[in-house]
Amino acid sequence: MTDSATEKADRKKAETRRFVLHYVEMVIAMFVGMGVFAPLWTLAFALSDSDAMDRTDVMAMSMATNMVIGMSLWMWFRGHSARPVAEMAIAMYLPFVVLLVPLWLGAIGATFLMVAGHVLMLATMLLAMLLRRDEYTCAHRNRWSRRRESETAAKGTAAG
Repeated sequence: MTDSATEKADRKKAETRRFVLHYVEMVIAMFVGMGVFAPLWTLAFALSDSDAMDRTDVMAMSMATNMVIGMSLWMWFRGHSARPVAEMAIAMYLPFVVLLVPLWLGAIGATFLMVAGHVLMLATMLLAMLLRRDEYTCAHRNRWSRRRESETAAKGTAAG
């Protein structure tokens, strides 16, 4: 292998590592979102004296929302613009929205909706990432490090 071929292979490995890490980070952020926001839904519905959370469709969409919020906040923190965040949110909601129709028609049950919805969500997220591979393989820096860099640069300019 020539040096350029070795460099190209190393670059490809680094991109693949970043892609996989990004996917894992988003899945973790989804779990955090469920853990943080699920109690808020429960409290809100309890205070409103509503039994809506007993409905499978409401529960599924509130759970999807919890995951979307967690993932969206993480993507924002990692420096993504609004478009990829919105695309990923759509990819996450889509399986549940599609599965609601057969649920309402009585063709599937609650367990199937929840299992298939989550499995399909992971697949649609991966598809969204593959369609914008460059977005998920580049090195991202979080918003806080960018702010510190710009503040340091501004101080350096003012001092110079």
